[in-house]
Amino acid sequence: MVRWGASGDGMVGPFGEEPVVSATPRILFAISDTGGGHRSGAAAIAAAIEQQVGASVETHIIDIFAHTGVPVVRDAPDVYDKLSTRWLPLFDALYQLTDGRRRIDALTRLVYLAAHRNILRVLEEIRPTLVVSVHPLLNRLVGNARRTYRLSFRFITVVTDLVSLHASWADPDAELCIVPTDEAYARMRSVGMPAAKLQRTGFPVHPKFAAYTGSRSEAQARLGLSQELFTVLLTSGGVGSGNMEQLVRNIHTAFPQLQLLVITGRNSALRERLDACGFSSHVRVFGFVNNMEEFMAASDIVVTKAGPGTLMEALVMRRPVIVTQAVGMQERGNIDFVLNHELGLFCPSIDRIAPVLAELMQPETYAATAARLVDAVPPHGAAQIATILLEQLHLAPPERRQRRLRLPAAVLLRPRVAVRALRLPRVRSLARWRRPLSGGRRH
Repeated sequence: MVRWGASGDGMVGPFGEEPVVSATPRILFAISDTGGGHRSGAAAIAAAIEQQVGASVETHIIDIFAHTGVPVVRDAPDVYDKLSTRWLPLFDALYQLTDGRRRIDALTRLVYLAAHRNILRVLEEIRPTLVVSVHPLLNRLVGNARRTYRLSFRFITVVTDLVSLHASWADPDAELCIVPTDEAYARMRSVGMPAAKLQRTGFPVHPKFAAYTGSRSEAQARLGLSQELFTVLLTSGGVGSGNMEQLVRNIHTAFPQLQLLVITGRNSALRERLDACGFSSHVRVFGFVNNMEEFMAASDIVVTKAGPGTLMEALVMRRPVIVTQAVGMQERGNIDFVLNHELGLFCPSIDRIAPVLAELMQPETYAATAARLVDAVPPHGAAQIATILLEQLHLAPPERRQRRLRLPAAVLLRPRVAVRALRLPRVRSLARWRRPLSGGRRH
């Protein structure tokens, strides 16, 4: 077995080289930039680790899919952007089709056949003491690499969904699976994850949100805002997706007296369109910001899509929320989470935003919702997870025997399928699949 971060004593790595001896424990966060939540969750935990132990533990955040070298898979962020916007029905169909442990095992094995050497190179470069996966589709890739090459690190998964968890989160190879909610815990148990491997914490929200101590008035003063107006923050993630422009128009038309803070993220085109709309001075438009905790502290209500990251940030800041949309089936449970715990309201369509906002602004409704938020979600989830991971660094990695990777039965019966898995076509864009071929045929 290859041991990293321990003693050298003449052992060699899987490619025959001497392993690098490091006295500093290393944690590798395996992510995919499919949406911003996985990276922000890893960054939140890394920040909490730094707060607790400083530089005595190295942390590395790496998009594993981007390093696989497998067409389509390595372009996962672009593919996800298309599926989650233009082709959402296909996205949901793929979610349902793969939502089973045996099905995801078979799919992952095919990807692993083509990607295992590249995945190993990433692990060889970092030589982690602990690997933490914050993306469900990466779990088995990491587990297969550890098993195939008998690598010596511990493996933990941190669930970054709240309710609607894909079956791929339940990975039996992981030593521990950390979940953020009771609903996530129940889902993991239902798909076979043993209770001994499950631990509940809060969601990995960056520690700066829980640590913010400024008042609403202080935050508004720092941002140069009016302190007399009821303030609504609108955001839909780092990319500024969704029908934000129409959403702002509808709210400003219905409630011109409200102060609206609109975060467009990295969507510069959206920001330019909003700036050109000629709204009153009550509408303030911002691009990508690094002080979201201050904007939330300055707001009375947060309007956001059902992505778990921004949603949980708002709840940690104890701000009532209006959820506008869910991107795919994995986010629909987040709407149920808000409604079942009475932490805000759901706006099913843009034309409903005015009555929904009016309902939540009712003094009695707002006060009752704000009171429930006091104990609704644990504010120090990232710190809790960091403590668990630091404890894991002191535990020995499991002893594992090298085992041949079993291919799905369909591949064993049809060898050409395996060949195609190893020689995937180079596809630059999903749009090419939709172009007509000669004779009127389509892919």
